[in-house]
Amino acid sequence: MAHPTQLGFQDATSPVMEELIHFHDHALMIVFLISTLVLYILVAMVTTKLTDKYILDSQEIEVIWTVLPAVILILIALPSLRILYLMDEINDPHLTIKAVGHQWYWSYEYTDYQDLGFDSYMIPTQDLTPGQFRLLEADHRMVVPIDAPVRVLVTAEDVLHSWAVPTLGVKMDAVPGRLNQTAFISSRPGVFYGQCSEICGANHSFMPIVVEAVPLEHFEDWSTFMLQDA
Repeated sequence: MAHPTQLGFQDATSPVMEELIHFHDHALMIVFLISTLVLYILVAMVTTKLTDKYILDSQEIEVIWTVLPAVILILIALPSLRILYLMDEINDPHLTIKAVGHQWYWSYEYTDYQDLGFDSYMIPTQDLTPGQFRLLEADHRMVVPIDAPVRVLVTAEDVLHSWAVPTLGVKMDAVPGRLNQTAFISSRPGVFYGQCSEICGANHSFMPIVVEAVPLEHFEDWSTFMLQDA
């Protein structure tokens, strides 16, 4: 999860998020080089007292500053489109979970199981135990197996919400009357935090998302326990 004074992204937990971080670094380097070049030209134009007629009127320079930006845009657009299609790709998910946004909590339904579902409320500050995070802990976590494609069907019951977990590279709007879908693969076990990312009313800041990724055998034990408890 994020920590104070952090400048970059959270550590990636899914292959898609790793690709997003690489693309961010790629685009940032291009922006840095362009900014350096523009700054150098500005300083040179302001400080020099020399004038070159071939710079003032040159077909070659006009061709360069027309073609070069087009090449740079292509270098940015192609990786961006690749990642965009990767984010929409959902092949043979091993598990499907329906996430429903309410004012102001989430409910989860494991559609591959019968009667496996629960509501997830934020734990109030006064009920937190040492080591738990304020405004981020939920009384029930969404448990998923690691190294398995998980499809999440996102919708809402009342107003617009948004199901977002930054470390997984997932953000999907929850729209009443509509099912949106997204997918992720957790590459390592852990507990990952997110929050509703669409302003949805007075308690918008108090409906956290907690995803716990565990090995498959632990997930099976958890699902068996939840079914028996239900």
